[in-house]
Amino acid sequence: MYNVLKLNKIAAIGTDRLGADYSCADSVENPDAILVRSASMLDMEFGSNLLAIARAGAGTNNIPKDKCAEQGIVVFNTPGANANAVKELVLAGLLLSSRKVVEGIEWAKTLKGNGDAVGKMVEKGKSQFVGPEIMGKTLGVIGLGAIGILVANAADALGMKVVGFDPFVSVPNALRLNPDVTLLKSAEEVMTSCDYLTIHVPLTPETKDMVDAETIAKMKDGVRILNYSRDGLVNADAVLEALKSGKVAKYVTDFGNDKLLCEENVIVLPHLGASTPESEDNCAVMACDQVKEYLENGNIINSVNYPAVSLPRSGDKRICVMHKNVPERISDALSGVTVVGMLTKNRGDYAYTIVDVKGDADADKLAAVDGVIKVRVL
Repeated sequence: MYNVLKLNKIAAIGTDRLGADYSCADSVENPDAILVRSASMLDMEFGSNLLAIARAGAGTNNIPKDKCAEQGIVVFNTPGANANAVKELVLAGLLLSSRKVVEGIEWAKTLKGNGDAVGKMVEKGKSQFVGPEIMGKTLGVIGLGAIGILVANAADALGMKVVGFDPFVSVPNALRLNPDVTLLKSAEEVMTSCDYLTIHVPLTPETKDMVDAETIAKMKDGVRILNYSRDGLVNADAVLEALKSGKVAKYVTDFGNDKLLCEENVIVLPHLGASTPESEDNCAVMACDQVKEYLENGNIINSVNYPAVSLPRSGDKRICVMHKNVPERISDALSGVTVVGMLTKNRGDYAYTIVDVKGDADADKLAAVDGVIKVRVL
């Protein structure tokens, strides 16, 4: 029996897939796995039984990934599960940034109580909300992962010229990109060539404040910037100054802070990117499937702190070894064991090895190897 702790509400369509061998609840002592959405785990202490944490979503800034790696705890996320939901909201943001829809709605509310005069007042006042069409304009997309590609392809279908950049774009993602989308050589080249800019990258020390006073100064006058990725990618002070000068025409973000709220030409949404029932279901299913596969078979899919390692089962037993990047020591410890399948991969300083054997293997001998963090026998 595996015990699974839920720190947030996780859709039953996901947890039901775990099956009868799992106890999944909001309060669990020393769980084998944790399912989480937005709850902060940064100050949590983890029990010795904990093997996996699955974030039902893409971002993992609420999880101490390095600490988990040191303790042999695999952290999973669910990339792509909420991609369509975010894509749709980005498309809404493109239109909101152009057509002054929000301002028009708020103004229309002020006409309440004017009876039959409302129609004439609307016709007289609507010119103050004129805004350009997006068709024929250039959209710059920085980050061509699961979300960025959907956004780029959708904008292309709407008649926009789309340029993009991603230094780490995968071959499968590149093949999904519409051929009309132009790939540029740098993020700066994208920023300087677009009328609309949307960012879809993780927040790291390298990407923090990637849109700041210096980069904004190189952009087109009247550029419209959208941030549905992470707070901290766009420097709030810089964008507010650029809005005052007219350098930036509009800033739309899913991540509000006190500086941005109620500012002219800023549209702040309350982190609605993945807030659809379909997205929540997709994330729950992917998170639970990944946890189940790891706990039962040792295969790692979509981890953010350990390498992706999957091996079809063979032999009598499977040994799973979390270790520092010293695979030769693992091989030495298996001397005399009949190995029928083995796969090792590393991610930075950490590595993971799956070994299928005939007969028994001395797990204690493996655990005693310098650099080994955790050993499981399945």
